[in-house]
Amino acid sequence: MHTVLIIDDSDINLTLIKALVLKLGECNPILFENPLKALDWCRENIPDLVIVDYMMPDMDGLKFINAFRALHGRNEIPVLMVTANDQRDIRYEALLGGANDFLTKPIDRIEFSARARNMLSLRSGQKFLADRAEHLASLVDEQTREIRDREKELIFRMSRAAEFRDPETGAHIQRMAHYSQVIARALGLDANAQKLILEAAPMHDVGKIGIPDYILLKPGKLTPEEFEVMKGHARLGYELLKDSGSEILRAGAEVAISHHEKFDGTGYPHGLQGNKIPIFGRIVAVADVFDALTSERPYKKAWPIEDACKFLEDGRGLHFDPMCVEAFLACKDQILDIRQRFRDEEVPMI
Repeated sequence: MHTVLIIDDSDINLTLIKALVLKLGECNPILFENPLKALDWCRENIPDLVIVDYMMPDMDGLKFINAFRALHGRNEIPVLMVTANDQRDIRYEALLGGANDFLTKPIDRIEFSARARNMLSLRSGQKFLADRAEHLASLVDEQTREIRDREKELIFRMSRAAEFRDPETGAHIQRMAHYSQVIARALGLDANAQKLILEAAPMHDVGKIGIPDYILLKPGKLTPEEFEVMKGHARLGYELLKDSGSEILRAGAEVAISHHEKFDGTGYPHGLQGNKIPIFGRIVAVADVFDALTSERPYKKAWPIEDACKFLEDGRGLHFDPMCVEAFLACKDQILDIRQRFRDEEVPMI
């Protein structure tokens, strides 16, 4: 069913054009004597064809077309202007102003039918293409979502592979990833960055895959030489992920190489200082340390929440970016909810 908007200050003309429109079939005529009221209607409704007279009080046909075209999404709606035979200059101006075709007074029934059907056929084609484009966009979104879901699953499993060689648990990577997202949101990062850090943070320690078991699983304190080997996991993770075509994996590479840097420049592997450390690395450093402190492991007991928070506060400007610590502590309720949601015995997917 096509919606045909008819604007004419003459009742007789409105009645005539309405009758002609109804003879076209599958059309719903909407009538207005006042062009200003018609324009208000157009702000909330989209017609399939506009038939407008040129000579009207308050607003002539040219001004109506200009105002109509200025409305969002009304650029391609077919417009027929009704003019007198001797108004050639008006027609030229109307064409430049956005009219698609003309009807001359007195209106000829056959000419009207042909021109109106042509305009409605044009509109049908527009709507078909728009619907097809929307359908294709929906298919692309669905396929993209499936690919991204598989990518997320791969990332989760890669991260778990590293964790399986480490006393930490799969729930740890979930908690610290969600902590990281909370910090990013509190810092004012955009929605895409918040989502990206949630998906990339689990790869922070993926380089541990390349660390020998006698070092990775050593229950006691590492020797200086062993610790140097352990520190290599940051570079290994970066090298593993850096050349990926995936935005998530490239972000994971950035997290892997930078989450052990310290704000005062005493971290590794590059000894970066302050804002030279990538923001994702600064965020993950806070999230990772807090979860490590508050999690029980075979070699240690879990710290109380308040003690872990004090550790972060004491590390402002030294180990941690002060802004990241502030953002984390300001969202303590959300942090505790995440900690409750992702317990070590329950490891749902992100």
